Amino acid sequence: MLRILLAEDDQVMREYLTRALERSGYDVTAVDRGTAAIPLLETEKFDLLLTDIVMPEMDGIELAQKAGEMCADLRVMFITGFAAVTLKAGRAMPHARVLSKPFHLRDLVAEVDRLFEMDNMSGVH
Repeated sequence: MLRILLAEDDQVMREYLTRALERSGYDVTAVDRGTAAIPLLETEKFDLLLTDIVMPEMDGIELAQKAGEMCADLRVMFITGFAAVTLKAGRAMPHARVLSKPFHLRDLVAEVDRLFEMDNMSGVH
C-alpha cells in the first residue's frame, strides 16, 4: 500500500483529505504542521508528501526541501489557495505537482493516482 504523509494546518481540510485518500486505498499519516512531519520522515518511509504551502512554523516549500534532502525518492504535491505561492512553489520545487484550492476531492485523488501510475509505468515502484 502506498503511503502518504499529509501536512495541512486546517483540521477540517486535513480530515477531509485523509478520508478521501484512505477510501481510495492509500495509507495516510496526517500532521497539522511542517515541523511535525520532519520526525516522521526520519523514522518512516513515505511515497508522497502532500503538503499545504501556507502553514505556521514551517511552510510547505521548506518542508518539501527538507524532505527531499532526507528522502531522495519522495514525491511531493503541494496544495494551496494562493496563486502567488503557486509560482514560488514551482520555482523552488520544479518536479512537484501543485493543486490549487478550491478543488474537488476526486481531482485530488486523480492527481495522486496519476502520480503513482507514472511511477508504475517507469518502473519506480
